[in-house]
Amino acid sequence: MRGVVFDGEQVQVVDDLAVRQPGPGEVLVAIAAAGLCHSDLSVVDGTIPFPVPVVLGHEGAGVVEAVGAGVTHVAPGDHVALSTLANCGTCAECDRGRPTMCRQAIGRPGKPFTRGTAGPVHQFASNSAFAERTVVKAVQAVRIPKDIPLESAALIGCGVLTGVGAVLNRARVDHGDSVVVIGTGGIGLNVLQGARLAGALRIVAVDANPAKEEVARQFGATDFLTSAQGVRDLLPTGADHAFECVGRVELIRQAIDLLDRHGQAILLGVPPATAEASFLVSSLYLDKSVLGCRYGSSRPQRDIALYAELYRQRRLLLDELVTAVYPVEDFDKARADAEAGRVARAVLTF
Repeated sequence: MRGVVFDGEQVQVVDDLAVRQPGPGEVLVAIAAAGLCHSDLSVVDGTIPFPVPVVLGHEGAGVVEAVGAGVTHVAPGDHVALSTLANCGTCAECDRGRPTMCRQAIGRPGKPFTRGTAGPVHQFASNSAFAERTVVKAVQAVRIPKDIPLESAALIGCGVLTGVGAVLNRARVDHGDSVVVIGTGGIGLNVLQGARLAGALRIVAVDANPAKEEVARQFGATDFLTSAQGVRDLLPTGADHAFECVGRVELIRQAIDLLDRHGQAILLGVPPATAEASFLVSSLYLDKSVLGCRYGSSRPQRDIALYAELYRQRRLLLDELVTAVYPVEDFDKARADAEAGRVARAVLTF
């Protein structure tokens, strides 16, 4: 079968992959569509260290082909969106409703794939959606209505869970709050629509590319700036919430500096693993906070179903995120367009 493999030096679309059958508590999914996220590209450029060879992809949707013993919530033929959280469901963090903190879901890459005679291949983010088929834990497969296009549903599993989830679950933005979003790529656009759903009064999008203004406003921005220097003109006392969605330490500093009293800076961008950011300690004493956020502090079985229903009610935008669709054979073009910022989200299809 076909898939996108990174061997530590180059990315290739190969056709000699195989994936094992699902074991107990697992699901085999035929991937229909997968979003190309910057986290995938961060593995390639070394920002996210990961063992190789690896099948990339972690934002996908498809159709269940087979289930292992004990799986009852999905069945062959069901449409599913996939999460990356292979959480155990039984530890203290899972029991508290914090599956993103489950230690079984972090840093334990499996090898369900093999490639020709080359041997086992790692799975990225417990998912590897850039393959015609993948095996995931049952908890990662969330049934969605069949009237949702799979090209759109694919984006729920990372961009929507991360961006909208950061607003609703981590920052807990309230009606009337002010929000600044630095970076309006796939994650930033979902932060914008999360802020809109939460009832934020002023939503300021900041992106150096002026061509992104139209789509930013479509997703919920009330204002658009090409520099954070203009934020104080719009919000003289600062913002209640500032989301950094790029992953650059100087922008993290900007997010902190833009906060009002009681304000929160939420970090969603992924800088290099050894990156250090600096800020004025005295700037935090007025009850300000700097919050990390993993995967939107999501509970995928609940949240994916919720976002799917909000999409059906036309309250959450998905189709508008899919700015370009590429057959998997055109991965190099999709990657180039994504890296150049020409698309909000490139979607690969099989």
